[in-house]
Amino acid sequence: MKTYLQKMGRSLQLPVAVLPAAALLQGVGHLMPQSWGIAQFMQAGGVAILNQIALLFAVGLAFGMSKDKDGAAALAGLVAYIIPVGILTPANVALLMGISVKSVDPAFNFVSGNVLVGIIAGLSAGALYNRFKDTKLPMALSFFSGKRLVPIVASLVMLLVSAVLLFAWPTIYDALVNFGKFFINLGAIGAGLYGFFNRLLIPTGLHQALNQVFWFNVAGINDIGNFWANKGVKGVTGIYQAGFFPVMMFGLPAGAYAIYRNALPERKKETAGLMMAGAFASFFTGVTEPLEFSFMFVAWPLYILHAVFVGLSLGFAAFMHWTAGFTFSAGLVDYLLSIHMPIANMPLMLIVQGLVMAVIYYFGFNFAIQKFNLMTPGREPLDIDGSDAVDISDDDDKYTLAAKKVYAGIGGYENIKVIDNCTTRLRLQLFDTDKADTALIKTSGAAGVNILDKSNIQIIIGTEVQFVADALKKLYDNKTPLSKAEDVNETPEPVKEETKTDVKAGTQTFYSVANGQLEDIEKVPDDTFSQKMLGDGYAVVPSDGQITSPVDGTITTIFPTKHAMGIKTDNGLEILLHMGIDTVQLKGEPFDVKVTDGQEVRHGDLLASVDLKKIEEAGKKTDMMVIVTNMPVVSMMKFKDLDRQVNKDDDVVKITTK
Repeated sequence: MKTYLQKMGRSLQLPVAVLPAAALLQGVGHLMPQSWGIAQFMQAGGVAILNQIALLFAVGLAFGMSKDKDGAAALAGLVAYIIPVGILTPANVALLMGISVKSVDPAFNFVSGNVLVGIIAGLSAGALYNRFKDTKLPMALSFFSGKRLVPIVASLVMLLVSAVLLFAWPTIYDALVNFGKFFINLGAIGAGLYGFFNRLLIPTGLHQALNQVFWFNVAGINDIGNFWANKGVKGVTGIYQAGFFPVMMFGLPAGAYAIYRNALPERKKETAGLMMAGAFASFFTGVTEPLEFSFMFVAWPLYILHAVFVGLSLGFAAFMHWTAGFTFSAGLVDYLLSIHMPIANMPLMLIVQGLVMAVIYYFGFNFAIQKFNLMTPGREPLDIDGSDAVDISDDDDKYTLAAKKVYAGIGGYENIKVIDNCTTRLRLQLFDTDKADTALIKTSGAAGVNILDKSNIQIIIGTEVQFVADALKKLYDNKTPLSKAEDVNETPEPVKEETKTDVKAGTQTFYSVANGQLEDIEKVPDDTFSQKMLGDGYAVVPSDGQITSPVDGTITTIFPTKHAMGIKTDNGLEILLHMGIDTVQLKGEPFDVKVTDGQEVRHGDLLASVDLKKIEEAGKKTDMMVIVTNMPVVSMMKFKDLDRQVNKDDDVVKITTK
């Protein structure tokens, strides 16, 4: 649970990082004369962002909680959010319930824009992405396989969630409203308790329900409305606002400084950037989310302490009858505006209280962080600090170095069951893929890592995968031990060889490799090819098994399992012909190769006869991929027509190299 919350907290930093932009627009807009059109223009820009916080949370959480940080997860988060927001409008609720709009529970006015809904949507979408991103559907529905399936599943799941909220939301919302009314007649104690629960409920977004009771005319308090209308009792009106100023202008910025001081030395720079932006937003405009969400989940005890401090500040300001008000939030801009209001009472004393709160926050946060070793921003080690490593020798070639990175990243001998490879990727079986360190694996130069399930993982290396696999097997056979890397302060660069190419300038024409349907490489139902991890190209879904050469060139490689071969053109382009998807597992049975290594071929020459039926009976796809693996600078690569029938002698693409 702790690890999950920490990951959730890190994921929230992405959407939270947008909020200072809103704060800046709001703050500068409020400082300008309000008769200036630019002032209203900037404020509208800030409000536009702030009104979509829940949506930002849904998208950011879905993206951050996905295993490989993929945009498809973010899209699923968007879909997951708009479903309940669109369904649970008062008009739709009236239709579903068979009642008039006037009879709909007012709670449904607060579904749209509610952070709780955004969090539910984001977490749901992230989990669904991790579960269904590799799902393969029957051939007739294959277009919707994998990542394309995730938003569809998310929409269906959120329909069920919306059905639950249709009945549960009024109860949740009304319970909080009734809870707030309990404090109406408690004076300073009530203000303090309100401040405490206001902060405590922010992670759910339901603090807005509480605010309705104290700030607006829900239960007769209307603290904000009365303050700016100069109504009520001087020294009493404003008690549910005033205590926020010392916290937001002084307390939280001081707490941010404590977090920075406790960051690891190598992470102080990045922590300083996060904390300074958050502190400025809090002080200037009262936007506290950038700071609060930075430690709300990763160090939740600190957030509870923060809620206690807010309660103390509101309670003390109410007890002393020091009052001020705000229209946006309790930052410097609203403070300067409010102190001129006649109903404000001794507002300058809130500055004195703020200086005291700064001391309380700094020493309180500093003590809690150190005493309980809280993982506030900057205290978590880098992804590969202290990670497993293998001793490196000066004699290691690039393949051995890459293998050692992979070996350490997958947990070494103790976690390996089977080492295998196909044309381009390592296919490994582990005892527990949760132990795999994706960040460390990628330092090997791997183009991608695909964790299929609890036991299976694929690591995309490229056409030189065999050499890395051989080196990896040697490490395994020798039961090479792992040691902890020391003093690793930043992520090592991936192992890369200096790029050399003998590709000559000119235009190369590519022909179809079979009779069948021309296919965009991005639509191939395999991430390695569709994401162009090995290079760009095209594919053909064949109608018969006669596979011909797409170019003039020389056969450079025929893989032992016969499912793939390499061709080099006269101008130096290296072509990978991969016959079928996951067909390496068929051990060459469907393939009758008609050429040999070193043989010169011309486009249209027969390379192999393939038993397509045998491939399909094995549950595999027959797509024939043509990939340029050493793609140099390309000025043109255009298909004539996508999604069309082609013959094996049709030219389908031209590549111009410089």
